[in-house]
Amino acid sequence: MIRVGIIGASGYAGAELIRYLLLHKEVKITYLVSDSNEGKPISDAFTSFLGLDLPVCEKYDINVLKEKCDFVFTARGNGGGMKIAAEILDAGIKMIDIPADFRLKDPKEFKEYYKIEHTEPEILKEAVYAIPELHKEEIEKARIVANPGCYATCSILSMAPLVKNNLIDLKTIIIDAKSGVSGAGRSKLSVSGLYCETNEGFKAYGVTTHRHRPEIEQEYNKLSGKISNIIFTPHLVPMNRGILSTCYADCIETLDNEKLNKLYKDFYKGCPFVQVLPQGTQAVTKNVYGTNYCHISTMFDKHTNRVIITGAIDNMGKGAAGQAVQNFNIMCGFEECEGLIMPAVYP
Repeated sequence: MIRVGIIGASGYAGAELIRYLLLHKEVKITYLVSDSNEGKPISDAFTSFLGLDLPVCEKYDINVLKEKCDFVFTARGNGGGMKIAAEILDAGIKMIDIPADFRLKDPKEFKEYYKIEHTEPEILKEAVYAIPELHKEEIEKARIVANPGCYATCSILSMAPLVKNNLIDLKTIIIDAKSGVSGAGRSKLSVSGLYCETNEGFKAYGVTTHRHRPEIEQEYNKLSGKISNIIFTPHLVPMNRGILSTCYADCIETLDNEKLNKLYKDFYKGCPFVQVLPQGTQAVTKNVYGTNYCHISTMFDKHTNRVIITGAIDNMGKGAAGQAVQNFNIMCGFEECEGLIMPAVYP
């Protein structure tokens, strides 16, 4: 039995981690850290946890962590993970950082997009950017992994087979992505996240400046061995959770729909959480709601010689806590699917 701690337990990602880990037969949640909920049960922050056997929230203390935990998830917000990563790793405890501290390999790029000076460049070099379908062997050996961003996860998985096989012009990639409101988190709600501001509305934001763009390009560059310059435009949709990414690119060679769909199915063979849909079926966020699945639909447009790939994930599942638990399973040598097999919440 692995004793697990969650630092940042009263945020959306922290709560979703608890929900998944309660289903995990190899886990005991022994340490919950929440600055805003210190000394209180986690059910004070999320009434849905009433009646469950969970520890009271505490203040972060490395000595307490060493006593109570074998593994730690950090979900405190950008900049929080790097402050405590060294002492956690020095204690011999593996960790998964869900925010962005260890995703971008260039510290200067991290500072540019997150306005935070990176204080742990050596740990940054060590950290594995952890999309399980692409980097399972690296994750198995890792002490620390960077859990990918939600938009990045959906966009990378949607285009990886084409990027890896050099079938598209990387400089023509356009990603039109939509996310539910929960992606903004819980602790620092802005006016733009209020009900009256989001309901009955639909808008683009972070146009040309969104933090997940360099993350996506970094992975495309690694997959292809070339430089990619993508157009990435996220949109806010008035729903709680879910991401839909529609990705376009010019083909280097002529494809057809049957060949394209087979390419994806072959590429993701043996990947239980990526489901390539039958040709002609479109990915829908409702069909992955509350799960760790990614649904991908493929289409070749012979009129323009372009591909149109659509991916759907739950931003709190495959885009955050679900993928973190999948990475945890790989790091600890458990079955990859442990605690994660569940159908979507429907309707």
